[in-house]
Amino acid sequence: MGHGDILKVGSNEMELVDFRIFKREGDEIYEGIYGVNVAKVREIIRFPKLTELPGVPPFVEGIFDLRGVVIPVVNLAKWMGVESSEEMDKNARVIIAEFNNILIGFVVHEAKRIRRINWKDIEPASFVSNQGGLDGSKVTGVTRIEDDAVLLILDLEGVVQELGLYQPSSGTLEEGKYNFSGYVLLLDDSGTARRIIKDALEQMGFDVIEATDGEQGLKILEDLYDKHGESLPSKLRLIASDIEMPLMDGFHFAAKVKSDNRFKMIPIVFNSSISDHFSEIRGKEAGGEAYLVKFDSNLFYDEVARVVRAHIQ
Repeated sequence: MGHGDILKVGSNEMELVDFRIFKREGDEIYEGIYGVNVAKVREIIRFPKLTELPGVPPFVEGIFDLRGVVIPVVNLAKWMGVESSEEMDKNARVIIAEFNNILIGFVVHEAKRIRRINWKDIEPASFVSNQGGLDGSKVTGVTRIEDDAVLLILDLEGVVQELGLYQPSSGTLEEGKYNFSGYVLLLDDSGTARRIIKDALEQMGFDVIEATDGEQGLKILEDLYDKHGESLPSKLRLIASDIEMPLMDGFHFAAKVKSDNRFKMIPIVFNSSISDHFSEIRGKEAGGEAYLVKFDSNLFYDEVARVVRAHIQ
């Protein structure tokens, strides 16, 4: 999937693959509208011939070989507890996506189009409790599209974790290896991710200030500047930021930070589940000193230490 019309760094926009899951209720069929970040999509294929696997959750259809890589295939309708039918399934497509350097296939009933959406128009999914029988914890954001329809951004990384395919390589830091001080501003809309990363940063000696999106991150920077003035870069050692966040994404946030003379000396490390080379390039263009894929603790410790030491005043 090409990026012919490249997204400008700092534009606060994302491109989504809009896909549909049909739900049968009696004689009625309802269309669910969902999206996944284009940056995570490798390709969309017809339903392949699968090898079934024993002892896996019922939403796992099986595995297949894609050019030498064995890929598990997850039926999203089953994962979401949506009742479909063979009629719907026979025209299904499989979205091959990559998270945290892991490839996985997701069965969808229809892959519709690519949409460009501003993160400011994506609301956090905290209020989605039970939309159409869908567990709200399976949704990371919602946005309105034409005809007052609502598109839900699914937490497909949750599938990867449920399957046990992705286990963060985290461990206890060797005592005394790092002895940093000062603050780190941590931005991530996932409470689980914040907990893991905060723990790693605290083991390195930092005090961690948390934000859930770029807008909140900018407000915290303003408050810190009011408190510390021009000495802020010697107090705030690092900003660690996710990319995909509602209201303001990590790239847009970083571009704003680096264009502000008060904050531009504070180094930024991106920490994301998006593992494509294009996003790494965008991270550098936005002013990031490092781009890490979640979450290898040893690499995280080493890169954070390298970046902070290079900027210590």
